[in-house]
Amino acid sequence: MARGMRLLCVHAHPDDESSKGAATMAKYVDLGVDVLVVSCTGGERGDILNPRLQNDPHILRDLAQVRRDEMRAAQEVLGVRHTWLGFVDSGLPEGDPLPPLPEGCFALEPLEVTSRALVRVIREFRPHVLTTYDEQGGYPHPDHIMCHDVSTAAFDAAGDAARFPEAGPAWQPLKMYYNGGFSRARMQAYHEALLAIGDESPYAEWLERRGDRPDRRVTTRIECADWFERRDRALLAHATQIDPDGFFFKLPRETQSEVWPYEDYEAAASCVPIDPDEDDLFAGLGEPAAADALAASCPPLVYDERVPRVVAV
Repeated sequence: MARGMRLLCVHAHPDDESSKGAATMAKYVDLGVDVLVVSCTGGERGDILNPRLQNDPHILRDLAQVRRDEMRAAQEVLGVRHTWLGFVDSGLPEGDPLPPLPEGCFALEPLEVTSRALVRVIREFRPHVLTTYDEQGGYPHPDHIMCHDVSTAAFDAAGDAARFPEAGPAWQPLKMYYNGGFSRARMQAYHEALLAIGDESPYAEWLERRGDRPDRRVTTRIECADWFERRDRALLAHATQIDPDGFFFKLPRETQSEVWPYEDYEAAASCVPIDPDEDDLFAGLGEPAAADALAASCPPLVYDERVPRVVAV
């Protein structure tokens, strides 16, 4: 991995960047990579998940501004750049049957509108690598699924000069990855580690619910335990969204570093072959100048969501 590369991380809400790939981002920042986080929405309809803050009058009165302030604090911890895509949180519908999504929310915006906004960011920032969510959104929140749809559509369009010419000169990101999150293998490792130190495990119920459903494919594993402390501080910066006594912090950080010192990724599209033992999101791209030249000459890389796969050109 060379200094001067550019990484774009696309997320649905503020706080998602700190729970999905934060240690990877902090590591790359320290290694000289320019990292930009995109928040598609402002998180305006999020619940207050920290029980200590649920009755705070300031938060109840102005949650939208509070979440913007939290994002700024997390950004400073991680050392990344940040931009808002400008759409409105859809909320997480609950009930049976589910209620309709609110008019004007992110998940109901036309894909042409949302992808144009992200294409503009891509063409201005010119990332070599883009990270986002899989086609299930990591979990089925409507904004997470829309984040996937927007990211893949923008990945396809950004390198095509005929698409959205008003959004700037074409630029083709060279790789796209999905964040791995809490895989069954990671949950199992945490679960066994908690039992080994004689503690209760919140992961037992998760593992039971998952049953025998296989993990998604992992193509790339970033060793980043030295940046877990930064990840945790970024998480805690989102004070309304993170319970400091919750499952994220149940297993001591030192033990996490021993049993699972990685963040996992799944390659979705790439202009270069993916090494089966890949440990760097920029692997195979060379120095920044070479990667820039490759992006300039690479034809648009089409992601086919019907067949998630690596597309090598």
